[in-house]
Amino acid sequence: MSDAIVTGSDATFDAEVLKSDVPVLVDFWAAWCGPCLMIAPVVDEIAEANKGKLKVVKMNVDENGQTPQAYGVMAIPTLILFKGGQVAEKAVGVLPKAKLLDLINKHI
Repeated sequence: MSDAIVTGSDATFDAEVLKSDVPVLVDFWAAWCGPCLMIAPVVDEIAEANKGKLKVVKMNVDENGQTPQAYGVMAIPTLILFKGGQVAEKAVGVLPKAKLLDLINKHI
């Protein structure tokens, strides 16, 4: 995992995501989820390429149940882009990198 990615938790979500000065892409995932592992390298690349203007937080849904439930995460991978503490975009499943960048770039 890239050093540009923060490991998030229910306990740190407010500080890391909702109070962030820059938009935050939260990747809700689990170790047993094949599609989550497929999209992980794309999320890493996006994190590296956008250091300073986008924060990327990975949240393991098996270890953190409260936050995914609060944001209606029913399937993984779910990627939610937060801007100013609000949900700006939401994508479920494996997306091509170009599609994911389309969602992100209009907010950074």
